[in-house]
Amino acid sequence: MALLQFMCSVTPLARAVKSRSLIISFSRTVVTVASTTTTTTTKTKMSPPDSNVLLGMSEEQLQQLALDFGQQSYRGKQLHHLLYKRRVKEIQEFSQVPLAFRTELQEAGWVVGRSSVHSSVVAADGTIKLLIKLEDNRLVETVGIPVADDKGSVRLTACVSSQLSQYSLLLITQVGCPLRCSFCATGKGGFSRNLKGHEIVEQVLAIEEVFNNRVTNVVFMGMGEPMLNLKEVLAAHRCLNKDVQIGQRMMTISTVGVPNTIKKLASHKLQSTLALSLHAPNQKLREKIVPSAKAYPLEAIMKDCRDYFHETSRRVSFEYTLLAGVNDDVEHAKELAELLHQWGPGYHVNLIPFNPIDGTEYKRPYRKAINIFQSMLESRKITVSVRQTRGLDASAACGQLRNEFQKSPLVTPSIDDIQAEPEPEPEAAVAC
Repeated sequence: MALLQFMCSVTPLARAVKSRSLIISFSRTVVTVASTTTTTTTKTKMSPPDSNVLLGMSEEQLQQLALDFGQQSYRGKQLHHLLYKRRVKEIQEFSQVPLAFRTELQEAGWVVGRSSVHSSVVAADGTIKLLIKLEDNRLVETVGIPVADDKGSVRLTACVSSQLSQYSLLLITQVGCPLRCSFCATGKGGFSRNLKGHEIVEQVLAIEEVFNNRVTNVVFMGMGEPMLNLKEVLAAHRCLNKDVQIGQRMMTISTVGVPNTIKKLASHKLQSTLALSLHAPNQKLREKIVPSAKAYPLEAIMKDCRDYFHETSRRVSFEYTLLAGVNDDVEHAKELAELLHQWGPGYHVNLIPFNPIDGTEYKRPYRKAINIFQSMLESRKITVSVRQTRGLDASAACGQLRNEFQKSPLVTPSIDDIQAEPEPEPEAAVAC
């Protein structure tokens, strides 16, 4: 859910052909990319993070896999190099590995775990949104956003999904999102399933390949609630850090707040930023905007955020979507400042002007109201930033693609669903 507005906020992409900051998102111009993936279901000699899938496995696990197949352990190192350095997508293309070993892996049902890119959309500002077609024919949405800094170098940020939507069938860390925040398009699409660790990792790899550049930043802030898929998110985090070699400090894990999960995350002592989708300075208003807040009182969530800071020494970023006439007046800013001062240091507020979506009465505040809200926080010694909107003209907010999907589904119809009907052409919109 946190991806909600993220994609809509970065500096113009026209100058950003050099950076590594990556968010996964779509534009209006659709380019279809042909590719295929090999999948099988035969059981294997070893149970990896995702059964029969090589992607996501560590070097140590790959070495053990080689030993299980009667190979020397260095063959596992070769597999690791082929997966994460050379980015080979098919086992039969593992030219450094003996043919007999490759054949045994395939006969045992092993696959690399890379999916094909179904289509891509390029926004006017350079943001690229991809649709990745998964093994079960669902499409995951991922966005790459290049951002140029003052020195002209470019960060590429990848915003990855964790869940798939029941209708749009998009992936970030989940297929959709079950939390149904009132201003979020993603939640309106329902929930289908969680993503597996390798399905999250491959979003980043796909973005790097499209941009022909390294991803410098990863945000688990796409469609879906990462904390409801924490096991797979942590598996993907480990792989991206250790195997893809993206620093922990360059990754952010977002949540709207799920009871007990922030404590679990803190116990892993990751050096990554926690981003909490706050959106209101008090419990009553937060329950109106974020219905799931009823199960997680503001006092409890603030305590857990404070403990996360003390446990990891990593600041907490509070995401605050500004909704005109709802949570954006001066009194709300004062109340927010008081709330943060009450719970101590280590906080940063990220103001996100609402990105309009269909099916909601919420509106985007005027620039003057945004500036006043920001100034009020700054006058009270609160560190604050305002996200620059990106892709607003292309329906770039997270989950908006779902509305397009209901008009033209992006999931390949199965024979069971549609007997012999041709596959419809997909439509895509830029996500936030």
